[in-house]
Amino acid sequence: MINSLLFVRLFWRDLRANKKRMTLTLIAVLWGTLSIVLLLAFAEGLKAQFAENSKGLGEGILIIWGGQTTVPYEGLGKGRRIRFYPEDLQEIQRQIPEIEKVGADYFNWGTSISYGKKTISGRTNGLFPSFETMRAHYPMPGGRFINELDMSKRRRVAFLGDKMATELFGIEDPVGKIITIDNMPFTVIGVQVKKQQMGSYSGPDNNKVAIPATTHSAIWGNLRYNNLVIKPRDVNQSEFVKSRIYEVVGKRQKFDPKDKAAMSIWDVIEGQKTMDKIMLGLQVFFGVMGFFSLSIAGVGVANIMYAAIKERTVEIGVKMALGAKKRQIMGQFILEAVLICGIGGLIGILVAQGVCGFFERVDLNNEALTWLGKPTISMTIGLVTVTILGFIGLIAGFFPARRAASVNPVESLRYE
Repeated sequence: MINSLLFVRLFWRDLRANKKRMTLTLIAVLWGTLSIVLLLAFAEGLKAQFAENSKGLGEGILIIWGGQTTVPYEGLGKGRRIRFYPEDLQEIQRQIPEIEKVGADYFNWGTSISYGKKTISGRTNGLFPSFETMRAHYPMPGGRFINELDMSKRRRVAFLGDKMATELFGIEDPVGKIITIDNMPFTVIGVQVKKQQMGSYSGPDNNKVAIPATTHSAIWGNLRYNNLVIKPRDVNQSEFVKSRIYEVVGKRQKFDPKDKAAMSIWDVIEGQKTMDKIMLGLQVFFGVMGFFSLSIAGVGVANIMYAAIKERTVEIGVKMALGAKKRQIMGQFILEAVLICGIGGLIGILVAQGVCGFFERVDLNNEALTWLGKPTISMTIGLVTVTILGFIGLIAGFFPARRAASVNPVESLRYE
């Protein structure tokens, strides 16, 4: 306890004796800490926002389009177009147990969609009920998405994207109202919740109307799907599932399963993994930049410790003459350096927390923040910052402390 009080008293004495130098050093540590925390917080916010935006397309899915064969197969020439039929989807589901859900898309551009006197030209998709979870077509409270009964009875029900619902109905609740699609009446059963969508095909989901795939096929007579959507049970088996899809569809439509041009697959799972790696790399980069910024503050800490040793040479000599060991002398100065870093770092973290709190209150409807996200200080960021601060404090204090411990007691007592 006595040693602790003595240490604090000596530290306070040095602080008062070198006010200007100590203040500048603390500001340097504060600024370095603020930089590293904010850089990591913005990277964390960006990562979280990208993850949220990528969910708009769907998680853990494969989106498949038909292509064109490039090699002859079983007497059939190359250059054949591959299209998907309901039988393809049935065979995929029957023969590949590693698949959890399947679905398919029909879509028509330029359909006339009307409510009252309001008419717009938009996209009408024929979808499966599985799209609710696979493609994040979640309804707002009070509504619902297309279900199996709608499919089997080919009901004329419609699920609106939130942007299209606003264009047609304004502030009026669309659920239960009748709209017409190409002059055919449909009952609105739900409106999609607002979502960010980083990737899309055939346009964003918020500006379309979805009806049961069976109803769509019956009205417009489409026999072929525009594309398939598959969700593997285990995302780590996506490569195996893709190869099995080539085998199953290839066998049914007579093309070589090794002919990758026969189908094109958008592997959303792989895309998400790649994005995670990019975000991790970005965080590491920001962390390294912050480390170098904080290292400059560490030079200031080392400088002030060298000055303290020079001013306390006699004191060090007396301690060593009275039997103080080198490790005790070193420990004192290293501890002081760590304390300087700790005080500056703590103030820096509090200021960074205040900056993040300000951004937290900013409306996310701001276009830039919608994609960049809000800076977030996580436990990981706190641990990384404390670790770097401790490391720099140790390094900044080690060399001055080693110099202090090498002082000759006899010479130091004659030092003026």
